[in-house]
Amino acid sequence: MQFTRSDFPEGFQFGVATSAYQIEGHAFGGAGATHWDSFAATPGNVVRAENGARGCDHYHLYEQDLDLVADAGFDCYRFSTSWARVLPEGRGSVNQAGLDFYDRLTDAMLERGIKPCATLYHWELPSPLADLGGWRNRDIAGWFADFTQIIMGRIGDRMHSVAPINEPWCVSWLSHFLGQHAPGLRDIRATARAMHHVLLSHGRAIEVMRGLGMSNLGAVFNMEWADPADDSDQARRAADVYDAYYNRFFIEGVFKKTYPDLVVEGLGPHLPWGWEDDFETISTPVDWCGINYYTRKLMAPNDGPWPHHHDVPGPLDKTQMGWEIYPEGLYKFLTRTAREYSGQMPIIVTENGMANEDALINGAVNDQRRIAYINSHIDAAQRAMAEGVPLNGYFLWSLLDNYEWALGYEKRFGLVHVDFETMKRTPKASYLSLSQALNAG
Repeated sequence: MQFTRSDFPEGFQFGVATSAYQIEGHAFGGAGATHWDSFAATPGNVVRAENGARGCDHYHLYEQDLDLVADAGFDCYRFSTSWARVLPEGRGSVNQAGLDFYDRLTDAMLERGIKPCATLYHWELPSPLADLGGWRNRDIAGWFADFTQIIMGRIGDRMHSVAPINEPWCVSWLSHFLGQHAPGLRDIRATARAMHHVLLSHGRAIEVMRGLGMSNLGAVFNMEWADPADDSDQARRAADVYDAYYNRFFIEGVFKKTYPDLVVEGLGPHLPWGWEDDFETISTPVDWCGINYYTRKLMAPNDGPWPHHHDVPGPLDKTQMGWEIYPEGLYKFLTRTAREYSGQMPIIVTENGMANEDALINGAVNDQRRIAYINSHIDAAQRAMAEGVPLNGYFLWSLLDNYEWALGYEKRFGLVHVDFETMKRTPKASYLSLSQALNAG
């Protein structure tokens, strides 16, 4: 790595992130069915119909995994809790084994000097709630608040930080408009309701955690830089619309109590009645702003229905996901977010990383492209900090190769290679290089 810990201010936190359904092994410990289980069981939705039943068997191997976090010198571990593991029906009876697991996991972090950074929801909705409309149903804000009370009532006293929902765009647009994630809908009315109810649920969860006396609570937004595919006014507008519903909708709801006009033009007729009255809850104050960043898109106009655009391939080097490597986008989002939304509030890069075609050769994985990716994005972050952006944390996605949702186990984002047959963990060159950088002082 081209940096060490000493290149950052005292107190700057380095971390690594995972999510429950992607690594735990959902078949273990009495967890209930989720809409991801049924989505994966439907032909054509997921590569080889793979699911999270086994994941990385983190449910049993979590101490080994946390040793990897500690040994690398990371300050923080960003993990998520599974709603269906704690409440198999989504509400009602609690699965004590689920609460006990997160209790053990929390204590194991603290024993190793790792700060626990929780995400309440990372996409695995309990099936019985999906049957009731899931994120389309306004009642989900109350169900989510109840889940928050139960899980944080158990482990909240030991959390370093908590954010309610990971990547609201993925929970709503990707899953209800594009149909690429569970529940796999392609319905603009469902999308508008899900987008709004995700934010309402975020606000209710923050209220609950404040009621528990918790602090250091944040909101996490995934962002994808949007550039026009050419110099035309139509392409510029196409990029602006994409930016509005992908990047601005959720952060403006939380920080500005409004939605962008470019989004309301398309989604307004489909938003739930009285949506404007929910902004006081949606904007319940948070303590930090999280940004997940990976790539950019080039947008071109078309004559189809709103949003009247599509993305086109870009010229830059790409990851195993086919995503352009564009570190400048991270710099742009950090500076824009501080300037337009969060001000002097701390910002954290809550996810950044790349999928790579990693091969285990003679017991090692030489992922030099990932090292270059991390270096270039750290450089972008440092440039933003030099201009006064109050960035105080950077988290890599991900600790482990894992279940990459609709792409199954094919795409490898991990700093640690996982053999999905034996579950053997092998630290990659990127892990070893990061460990040197973080333990150097």
